[in-house]
Amino acid sequence: MEPLMTTTASTRSDKAALPRVGSVRRVVGQIVGVECDGDYRPELGELLHAADDPSVRLEAHAYRGERMLYCLLHSSGDKLARGSAIVTTEARITVPAGSALLGRAIDLYGDPADGGGPIGEAALRSIYAVPDTARGLAPLGDVLDTGIKAVDFFAPIQKGGKAALVGGAGVGKTVLQTELLRNLLTVTNGVSVFAGIGERVREGRDLYDDLGKQGVRDRTAMVFGYINTNAAVRFRTAAAAAALAEHFRDEERQDVLLFVDNVFRFLQAGSELATLLGEIPSEYGYQATLESEIAQFENRLVSTAQGSITSIQALYVPVDELDNPAVVATLDHMDTTIILSREMAQQGRHPAIDPLRSTSRAIHPDVVGPEHYAAVTDAAALLNQYDRLARIVAVVGEEELAPQNRQVFRRAELLLAYLTQSLFVTAATDGRTGVSVARADTVRDVRAILDGSLDAAEPEKLRFIGDLASAGLLP
Repeated sequence: MEPLMTTTASTRSDKAALPRVGSVRRVVGQIVGVECDGDYRPELGELLHAADDPSVRLEAHAYRGERMLYCLLHSSGDKLARGSAIVTTEARITVPAGSALLGRAIDLYGDPADGGGPIGEAALRSIYAVPDTARGLAPLGDVLDTGIKAVDFFAPIQKGGKAALVGGAGVGKTVLQTELLRNLLTVTNGVSVFAGIGERVREGRDLYDDLGKQGVRDRTAMVFGYINTNAAVRFRTAAAAAALAEHFRDEERQDVLLFVDNVFRFLQAGSELATLLGEIPSEYGYQATLESEIAQFENRLVSTAQGSITSIQALYVPVDELDNPAVVATLDHMDTTIILSREMAQQGRHPAIDPLRSTSRAIHPDVVGPEHYAAVTDAAALLNQYDRLARIVAVVGEEELAPQNRQVFRRAELLLAYLTQSLFVTAATDGRTGVSVARADTVRDVRAILDGSLDAAEPEKLRFIGDLASAGLLP
């Protein structure tokens, strides 16, 4: 492992007599061509900057011939001109890591992004993965109790696993992710890392404020690469977040929750860079390195004997097409896939989780237990019949169904109503007090609905409640 240095964010890049690399020969968008005019040749990934302005940062990316070095521009190119001298820091990009980051928001370089003061004393860690052949991987752990009924029942998340919140714009991915962050930090002893990639500045500020209101910000480290930053910054923000999570796991031996919003923007930034570099795209227009880029990121998010990393990643789906290559490449690495339905969101069913398309490796009798497994199997069969009957009802009405089908249809309506839930993070906007329901209570309640114990109840009575017992609906 690379040595960790203790330093401050304000002085960590101060060096005297930095080696000269060469001079700028061309600037094309976010790609800078530097002609090396000496003996020094930076390693790929090395951090460079303008000799007269350290805020102009570049990353050594590829050589063309012996002297021409193409760099990724991490800052504005307005201050660069042909002939500008470029020097090297003789190091790759590092971020401050550790407990000093908890409660703070930083950018890729560790500079405060929350309006607060300097980060202070913190260990520096390279954002790039460090091979460790001696590290043993740990298997997935127990199912985490998120308190969200639809998640815990149909798509449970295991400790050390990877979960994707999948959906198009406006279906509630960020809201659900924030609720999961709040709930999991409330019931666990670990810390969390949040990576905001390609999102708006306003959204980052809203998240920062929401976490403060929920009382979990002091256990969360946040790193942002906003949509208005260069593609290289957005692309490397994912690596910076992974480095923070690795530090908490390896050096502080903590269980880590890593949240990414949004992993699609990370891959999209890689596509932008590939286009700027003139690389030949794949058949569908994405970069040819799409699979390897997502694999390099996801393979860092593993559990060891020192601690676990449980990642929950929002995944934007362009035009709601789940067969988008970036979506498919990401889902290949997931243990849990939570699909958010636009149709359910438009019907006011929140969280808008599609129970039939959401999946989890944890749905196995040896993991969730035989009672939960049997209830999931029966509920899925009921909802599959409901989908078929709903098309008939839309044409002829519920009254025309046979008595047995009418019973199936009604129980499915009760189940779908029960799976709606008031969230803590939306209490101020929708006026409903947030609730958390234990997984065992959810399994018990679903079984009661499947067995007909609530056949006399109206579905509306089950909307946005907690468990049936607390709502006084169990017979």
